[in-house]
Amino acid sequence: MTPPSAAPAPSRVVVTGGAGFIGSHLVERLLADGKAVTVIDDCSTGSLDNLVAVRGHPRLRLIVAKVSQTAELPALLACAETVFHLAAAVGVELVLRSPVHVLETNLHETEAVLHAASRHRTPVVLASTSEVYGRSTKASFSEEDDLLIGPPTCARWGYACSKLMDEFMALAAAKEHGLPVVIARIFNTVGPRQTGRYGMVLPRFLAAAKAGQPLRVYGDGTQTRCFCHVADTVEALVRLARSPEARSQVFNVGSTEEISIRGLAERIIARLQSASEMVFVPYNEAYEVGFEDMQRRRPTVEKLTRVTGFRPATSLDRIIALTAVA
Repeated sequence: MTPPSAAPAPSRVVVTGGAGFIGSHLVERLLADGKAVTVIDDCSTGSLDNLVAVRGHPRLRLIVAKVSQTAELPALLACAETVFHLAAAVGVELVLRSPVHVLETNLHETEAVLHAASRHRTPVVLASTSEVYGRSTKASFSEEDDLLIGPPTCARWGYACSKLMDEFMALAAAKEHGLPVVIARIFNTVGPRQTGRYGMVLPRFLAAAKAGQPLRVYGDGTQTRCFCHVADTVEALVRLARSPEARSQVFNVGSTEEISIRGLAERIIARLQSASEMVFVPYNEAYEVGFEDMQRRRPTVEKLTRVTGFRPATSLDRIIALTAVA
């Protein structure tokens, strides 16, 4: 009698920054898809609390360390199906408070991942940011647009340049070493487990509205953003990883539903039936003298839809409802 064959081993995936906001949601999705997931995170901005729902999962391994200091990184990537590189310093307040840390983290950790992945041509999905569009005043941003970065005297543009340099390094590795790389420029992603600690506006506003405290709107509130639910961002990342056509290309990942920051505050107050009021805080008081903001940040996502068949579509009202009860 022929013995039954053993079940195939699950595909292995590495997620750097997997204890972060987006990373933890991605880890949950990958585990649900049947993957074996290794998370590498030094928990400098992420938290193991974000993974509490899956901490005991038999297919999850946690390594609490910097990516660049993980001795077994080459071995991990040698047998990985994909590496999602999300480890980065994030948040305007962190960028302004610790600019050296931000630049070193974004550059060194990406360099370590690309170097290790290139040895075995392990596919990499690199999380970049809408910040790379810089001072552009276009009504919406396309992946083919020229990028307009501000001067080095403003720390914000240092962060933008560090992420842009990550993109250049990734595409250089693709060209020189044949590394399969996909770049996802992630626009304002929000949802459960996001913290307002580093300046993220939606969790700040929700926490204030729940407590009946003033919602602090920086500047005059006319600046606009498009908020994408984290589940939509994760779906886009997973689909990009699966698509051979996406390799060596850049993709915007975000919602196209635009709202002013003042309008966001008004909507949250109304939705939560809060007694809170808005207060307007000058940028020089909220951040530092000379701080520059982007007046608009709306992506075009036609390229993402064409290649993956997916378009983020969770409405802002739904996002507020889902995040407020988390």
